Amino acid sequence: MTRIRVTTPLTAPASGPGPESREAAQDSDVGQVFVRSLIRSQLRLALVVAGGFLVILAAFPLTLAAVPGLAESRLAGIPFGWLLLGAGIYPVIGLSAWLFVRSAARNEARYRDLAGDR
Repeated sequence: MTRIRVTTPLTAPASGPGPESREAAQDSDVGQVFVRSLIRSQLRLALVVAGGFLVILAAFPLTLAAVPGLAESRLAGIPFGWLLLGAGIYPVIGLSAWLFVRSAARNEARYRDLAGDR
């Protein structure tokens, strides 16, 4: 096994924005506004997705309580409530995760466009 010792950091080509331009953008007043805006939008997105997921999760037991006889019904010997929570919640989790990742990537792309990082 050969060890390689790196003594200087790698730098980006002079033609495009590198780490120096990102740091300069974050150090400026406008750059700080962009970063705060990105953080706020990501936090807002996380709260909306988590809130929506919790509302859907809370709707499951409310549905069982509101519809008479639904809690006692069975499908293939398994109580309907268990099927609803066991099989019905995973698609909701997957959809929530997919929407979150897609929207978070869009927020970050907007930030890169505003900050000039390409």
